[in-house]
Amino acid sequence: MTPADRSGLEAALHAEVDGEVRFDAGSRGAYATDGSNYRQPPIGVVVPRTVEAGARAVSVCARFDAPVLSRGGGTSLAGQSTNTAVVIDWSKYCTGVLSVDPERRTCVVEPGIVLDELNRQLARHELQFGPKPSTHSHCALGGMIGNNSCGASAQAYGKTVDNVRRLEILTYDGQRAWVGPTPPDERERIIAGGGRLAGIYAGLDRIATEYLADIRRGYPKIPRRVSGYNLDSLLPENGFDVAKALVGSEGTLVTVLRAELDLVPVPAYQSLLVLGYDDICAAADDVPRLLQHCNPTQLEALDDRMAQLMREEGAYLDSLAVLPEGDSWLMVQYSGDSQEDVDEQAHALLHALGRDEKDRNVAFSDDPEREQRMLKAREAGLGVTARPPDDRETWEGWEDSAVPPERLGDYLRDLKGLFAEFDYGHPSLYGHFGQGCVHTRIPFDLRTAEGVAVFRRFTERAADLVASYGGSLSGEHGDGQSRGELLTRMFGERLMTAFGELKALFDPGNRMNPGKVVHPNPVDGQLRLGPAWRPATPATHFGFPEDEHSFKRAVMRCVGIGNCRGHTGGVMCPSYRATMEEEHSTRGRARLLFEMLGGHPDSVIEDGWRSTAVHDALDLCLACKGCKSDCPTGVDMATLKAEFLSHHYAGRKRPMAHYSMGWLPLWARLSRTAPRLVNSALHAPGLAGLGKRLAGVDPARAAPVFAEESFVQWWRSRDPEPDPADPRTVVLWPDTFSTYFHPAIARSAVRVLEDAGFHVAVPTEPVCCGLTWISTGQLATAKKVLTRTLGVLRPYLEAGTPVIGLEPSCTAVFRADAPELMPGDQDVQRLAGQVRTFAEHLVHHAPDDWQPPRLARQATVQTHCHQHAVMKSDADRELMRRAHLDAEVLDEGCCGLAGNFGFERGHHEVSMAVGELGVLPAVRAAAPDSLVIADGFSCRTQIEQGATGRRALHLAEALAFALDGNLPSDRPERLAVRPAEPSRTAGWATAALVAALAAGTAAAVSGLRRPGR
Repeated sequence: MTPADRSGLEAALHAEVDGEVRFDAGSRGAYATDGSNYRQPPIGVVVPRTVEAGARAVSVCARFDAPVLSRGGGTSLAGQSTNTAVVIDWSKYCTGVLSVDPERRTCVVEPGIVLDELNRQLARHELQFGPKPSTHSHCALGGMIGNNSCGASAQAYGKTVDNVRRLEILTYDGQRAWVGPTPPDERERIIAGGGRLAGIYAGLDRIATEYLADIRRGYPKIPRRVSGYNLDSLLPENGFDVAKALVGSEGTLVTVLRAELDLVPVPAYQSLLVLGYDDICAAADDVPRLLQHCNPTQLEALDDRMAQLMREEGAYLDSLAVLPEGDSWLMVQYSGDSQEDVDEQAHALLHALGRDEKDRNVAFSDDPEREQRMLKAREAGLGVTARPPDDRETWEGWEDSAVPPERLGDYLRDLKGLFAEFDYGHPSLYGHFGQGCVHTRIPFDLRTAEGVAVFRRFTERAADLVASYGGSLSGEHGDGQSRGELLTRMFGERLMTAFGELKALFDPGNRMNPGKVVHPNPVDGQLRLGPAWRPATPATHFGFPEDEHSFKRAVMRCVGIGNCRGHTGGVMCPSYRATMEEEHSTRGRARLLFEMLGGHPDSVIEDGWRSTAVHDALDLCLACKGCKSDCPTGVDMATLKAEFLSHHYAGRKRPMAHYSMGWLPLWARLSRTAPRLVNSALHAPGLAGLGKRLAGVDPARAAPVFAEESFVQWWRSRDPEPDPADPRTVVLWPDTFSTYFHPAIARSAVRVLEDAGFHVAVPTEPVCCGLTWISTGQLATAKKVLTRTLGVLRPYLEAGTPVIGLEPSCTAVFRADAPELMPGDQDVQRLAGQVRTFAEHLVHHAPDDWQPPRLARQATVQTHCHQHAVMKSDADRELMRRAHLDAEVLDEGCCGLAGNFGFERGHHEVSMAVGELGVLPAVRAAAPDSLVIADGFSCRTQIEQGATGRRALHLAEALAFALDGNLPSDRPERLAVRPAEPSRTAGWATAALVAALAAGTAAAVSGLRRPGR
């Protein structure tokens, strides 16, 4: 399109579509790619507020002859969800369940609803949508229909095509209709009515008749044929089902506006049998025998290579621990109406196989929690294999082939031979073996001309191989650009001609997701990398030691899986959950950083570190580090954000919040001169508001109250410091928050540690971990602060003295951020190895005869995001168990405050929205006699300021209270000592004093300026 056409299109969409219309660089960059190897920046993005608005957007695009791409979760692995087109993102607003008919077991949905959310709404009817891909937490139903998604449960329920009853569709030229099974008399009626719809049905009838023998002969008779258009659904024996014919067409034929789906009952009981084998080929060989003797809900496989990668990455170790002996495994899940039924199915299979539940290569479970641990290892395949520890990048491109299950073992041997021939090593092989579907990721070289040429030759050979087995190029991920060019090798020229005629029938102008399936772009075209890619390699403050010391490699950790778009569970990604915006997901931000590095002629971010688009996307990143642990490939957006901010503001003025909150440790120390006056000023009417405006603090936030006596001031009155070399000595880290705001926590920690027999030392010189400077991107200052701190701690570091952290965010700096910021400093490495959480030290290093005091209470516990990401909470759970604390550790995500984020002007609304997603309602629901525990200062502040009516304690405080005996029966946090807000009288007095001083100063200045003086 010409710039004038693009401008006219944008204006028309703004004027006519009820939705968000975005042609800016940031939006285009966030949607430039999906989960595939391909990249095509869109013309623009439309986020319709209603289905009707989405249909109107298609109409406007047609007027301007602009290509259209419908998009759901954007997780496609074959390039279906990236195109130089107007992207219509249905996932933010068009998420309705319009009706549910429990008796007919059907529902009608809009295209943007996420599968897990649909099933959550169906749960009260004890129904679900059967297919469940591994992306179930964030894939949209529209995308599932476009791709013909499957997942492990397709073993029992079939592909998406098998569960679609009717579709409401819209063609590019404006024909709208509900389509589904169409008997001959109904077809005749439609054709007799004339018009565009009549032409479509007549054309479909002609294609089905003319190519009937080719379709019957040329379509593989396997359970996982996803490649190609579903012309077989137009056969007479299949009911001439137009809806099913359009499923899996990847947005190349029509826009799906609504869908009527078939539903299945939620299984009442399940069990899982895991069988160990010597290798993956032997496991595949056994699949036909298993299927002869059982009818499982799932029959999944994973191999020794994936298990090796999990061990090397330290991921899913609890899942591996429950697997039986073997180097590869088949997982057989059963469903039934009773526990006896599912158990009997498993035992019957064992009997038929000549195995026993007690065999070392057999594991059986009818415990749902244990089953989920076992299945998690298989579901994690894509993330685990994407970034192997040997740093050999792996890619999709041949990740999804399917063959008849009875020929699977031989196919795997030939595929392994092909890997060896092309020097691709030992890629992991896993997948839905019960239906002959194989997943893998292969270390293609997609950066050099030779490597890309070899990649192309491999895919051609692999396509010929799978076709020789009577298989399908794709078993669930679709064709897109990865396999579109290869379809002739599977279907032959006649059926490809039929595909072209179907495309021309629905989309004669080739405007619907062009370049996919029919008239496809080349398999080696429009690559995200490619031999012409020349990205910038900027110098950085962080060392990125786990990414070959490369910012670029750290950005490229994101492969587009999209778990950051999940709605529940874990921490990642709070800003996406609050805004439902792609550019506010970890993936969207990583895409923009990738674009910022340039390297392509059409890179949409052209101003590098100074980019406003990248800054705006990162602005709502809470720097919670949830992605560091929850992202399958370990993207650490908090670190990437800090690095970006350091360059973005280099040599120019920063936001005032960077000076007020970024330098908080300094201001906290200065508050010691007159803490009461400081508190009164921070809370004085009028004066407080002015101060917030000057400091860049949101007016809705109340300033924390400084303690009159800091922890270090209290500590100085104690006995001399213990000997660092004494094995009982521990350093209690005096972080800014526990020292100046909540010193009672640090005093409680001293008491509990001493009760456990430790000798506590506390640095009394000014020290800081540098957290606030890091989070605001003031990295040069952070290094200076850390260097000074290391000097103070040197005697303890040399003696190997443990350093106990109370504030999780500060402890996480020492464990993770500091080693990445100063990777060559040996003292930093020593500190990272010596720092421990309060709970870690008491659980793993307290004397054997010490037991924590008994609390005997229920507790609602919010784990700090940085602890979740870096230190984990296993030790805390164990310490609470030993203290007889019945703890409900919340899985509700981030609290929303996240250090300086929730205090900064413009962030309050998002901060509170994140809190209301789970944490704040959970605290409100806590019983009055229960404890509310949150070790993080941010979490405690958000709970207190979030209208919960509760105050959270640090675990150290709860244990210290227990040393004194029973806690109050109602709101036990009443025992906690917190600095009180200044009285209104003090506030007014301070305001009056300041006003008087200001008036006096003004008068004096005015007098000095009078003539003659």
